[in-house]
Amino acid sequence: MSNNPKILSIVLAGGEGTRLMPLTRDRAKPAVPFGGVFRLIDFPLSNLVNSDYRQIVVLTQYKSHSLDRHISQMWRFAPMLGSYVSPVPAQQRLGKHWYLGSADAIYQTINIIEDVQPDIVVIVGADHVYRMDFGQMVQQHIESGAEFTVAGIRQPLSDSKQFGVIDVDPKHPNMIRSFQEKPEHPDGLPDDPKSILASMGNYVANTKALFEALSLDEKAEDTKHDMGGDIAPFFSDRNQAGVYDFNDNSVPGSNDTDHAYWRDVGTIKQFYDAHMDLIAYVPEFNLYNTEWPIYTNNGSLPPAKFVHSGQDRLGHATDSIVSPGVIVSGGEVHHSVLSPNVRIHSWAQVVDSILFNGVIVNRRARIYKAIIDKNVVLKENSTVGIDTQHDIERGFTVTPEGITVVPKGTVVED
Repeated sequence: MSNNPKILSIVLAGGEGTRLMPLTRDRAKPAVPFGGVFRLIDFPLSNLVNSDYRQIVVLTQYKSHSLDRHISQMWRFAPMLGSYVSPVPAQQRLGKHWYLGSADAIYQTINIIEDVQPDIVVIVGADHVYRMDFGQMVQQHIESGAEFTVAGIRQPLSDSKQFGVIDVDPKHPNMIRSFQEKPEHPDGLPDDPKSILASMGNYVANTKALFEALSLDEKAEDTKHDMGGDIAPFFSDRNQAGVYDFNDNSVPGSNDTDHAYWRDVGTIKQFYDAHMDLIAYVPEFNLYNTEWPIYTNNGSLPPAKFVHSGQDRLGHATDSIVSPGVIVSGGEVHHSVLSPNVRIHSWAQVVDSILFNGVIVNRRARIYKAIIDKNVVLKENSTVGIDTQHDIERGFTVTPEGITVVPKGTVVED
């Protein structure tokens, strides 16, 4: 194969995101806001664009309106250069049904791949937070001679039921000996028995071999039509699957702290914890790396503003991310992430929390360890996250870790 192959990128953005409810009640999971000004879809798209892969198809499905709108407004390229990000909804080309799995999603849009005629297809998920140069993975894929390559990352053995687990061939460390999807009791790594090599959900495939695997999977009876559960084992069983160690990936501007950072944000706890990573004194994921930027559409918002500095009230924020358009007016914000156009009024308090766009926190209202969705209004003296039983009685989601989630548009009365 040529060292300069033609690449088509596919972003799998059709997941329902049930574990992130109520944040996914009215939006697709990849459209969920993250880090103040971003959406989850911005991370894989930025990685692909920074890798100089600019022919990108985004496969959407559930509640995709806000996702489609974000892509159409933000992710536009000059057509004369042949670059594009194209959202593609479920096509129902094989029958009157939704995508049956990630492999079925690609198979149902195989006509798009045929139109482009790429040598290699890069397939990535849409709901992980990380930086990655996919060019390095593609280069190893070509050099290894594999037909299909899986990106792998070390994870705790106790989390094996959340991932596809990769068993590397000791004689050929870049090749997969076996691949198990979410096994109950896998073996640990030879050099670290408490860890596994987990699939990141990112794949590189030779187009012809991918077509063959997808066609056979479509006809199979015992299949979930899943890239990790079915297609990866298909190639590993034939000794044609390679593995790319994410730890080997080098991104410009990274440092020892955020090197090889990758987070699955599929649950409320994971989503919350990833935000806390952003606001650590030395952030585990550095949003301020300008050499490998994460792109998004910030609009024409004014700068953030802090007012009132009297003895009885001080508008301030500490250890926090404060987005454009925010006004902190005599309130206190600590260890939190504020999205655009949030309003924090006098004597209000926000601690250890994530506030989405347009949230209004009125006087003396208090928020602790919570995720507040878009356009929520807290009335004067109201609380969220202070009394867990009260939050539950009001219909708010409260996780076992004590994170309270308030759905979009709620008016919190007390």
